[in-house]
Amino acid sequence: MFNDTERDTAVVILAAGQGTRMKSRMAKVLHRAGGKPLVRQAIDTAMEIAPPERIFVVVGYQVDRVRAEVEAAGARAIHQIEQLGTGHAVMCGEAELTGLGGRLIVFVGDCPLVRAATLTELAEMQRSSGSAATVITTEVEDPTGYGRIIRDAVGGVESIVEQAAATPEQLAVREINSGIFCFDSAALWKHIHEIRPDNPAGEYYLTDMVSILKQAGRHVSALKVADASELLGINNRIELAAADRILRGRKLRELMLDGVTIEQPETVTVDANVRVGMDSVIGPFAQITGDTVIGENCRIGASSIIDNSVLGEGVEVLPFSVVTSSKLDARAQVGPYSRLRPGAHLEEGAHVGNFVELKNTRLGAGSKSMHLAYLGDSTIGKKVNIGAGTITCNYDGSKKYPTVIGDGVFVGSNSTLIAPVEIEESAYIGAGSVINHKVPAKALALGRSRQVNKEGWRGRK
Repeated sequence: MFNDTERDTAVVILAAGQGTRMKSRMAKVLHRAGGKPLVRQAIDTAMEIAPPERIFVVVGYQVDRVRAEVEAAGARAIHQIEQLGTGHAVMCGEAELTGLGGRLIVFVGDCPLVRAATLTELAEMQRSSGSAATVITTEVEDPTGYGRIIRDAVGGVESIVEQAAATPEQLAVREINSGIFCFDSAALWKHIHEIRPDNPAGEYYLTDMVSILKQAGRHVSALKVADASELLGINNRIELAAADRILRGRKLRELMLDGVTIEQPETVTVDANVRVGMDSVIGPFAQITGDTVIGENCRIGASSIIDNSVLGEGVEVLPFSVVTSSKLDARAQVGPYSRLRPGAHLEEGAHVGNFVELKNTRLGAGSKSMHLAYLGDSTIGKKVNIGAGTITCNYDGSKKYPTVIGDGVFVGSNSTLIAPVEIEESAYIGAGSVINHKVPAKALALGRSRQVNKEGWRGRK
């Protein structure tokens, strides 16, 4: 639920630029940190402080791709056809934004580390101070390249001076502009068209609103943030890696405080949307990504990869296993060295062992496939034993075909099941068989040639 301040707050995220210093053909805000594109990180943060209908993202470069991310996240896109600066970007949303009233927070889409709590504090300060605008600032050891915050006699913000325009005295200032503002909407829209592109780049800078509002007799305040890393912007791959490391560190800390044991956490990768239940254990070098949900009392072994999957209570994934877009019900066990491809579903207590691969296959409760098997496009019943070396031949070069195995079936080692085929309940497949016809319930199926011994053959050869 949103409080009164949040319900009266709108957010604009600036995400129209290319980001040439990334040296990439992809828009900067589509690069990922903490398991999400930068623009999704920004939108998810905004969603914590304002209703979705009051969150807007200015898009420009690679508009279709960025717009798709914005709309998938539940926000609204504003198209900046020409990228003429941050002030111009906000102007592009004037028609959508002027009627919202209240406060307008503006921040950039390549600043993934800012916390929702900080933006809430920003909005509260703007409301309580009566300022026309409030800007987030911080102090850094080396402010080179940043706009400097110049204070007035009463501690308000007099102006923001860019590095190229600063005097020697101003260059000595270590308090810098973060690029994150909260405006009184009425004041912003009254004066925003006073911004002029009278700078070497010929662009409309939102930072000019500080001096414009001051000249109009309005107060501009500052929220000074102690942790400068929270305001880290992304301009290159080095900064992207630094942000990714911080975001993942936050996620691991969150999980551990919620009762998850993480062994050697500095080696473990967990995406932002992952959920893990209490008393689960994650081993070294594990990677848990996407929208994975892991229940309580699970064990994820060393160097395993779990992506976009759902694991029930008490599931164990032994080391060096890969589970992708799959579902494991309570007390299922996988690995070591297993691979579950998309569409795999292990029912309660099912076991998949070393070098077993499943794809689009349901393995019934209590069933086992412990060694060296491939099971594709299959529906397998309860308490089935799949012997070592068994494969389902589900693809004929042009189409996929299903295999259906009933409850209680025993499939002997090195069996080849040629789909489409059905093996009814409690049937028994002899080891080494090739099965391409239906096997009735409780029948023994043998599909191999009779053994022939040639006495003395070796000597004659």
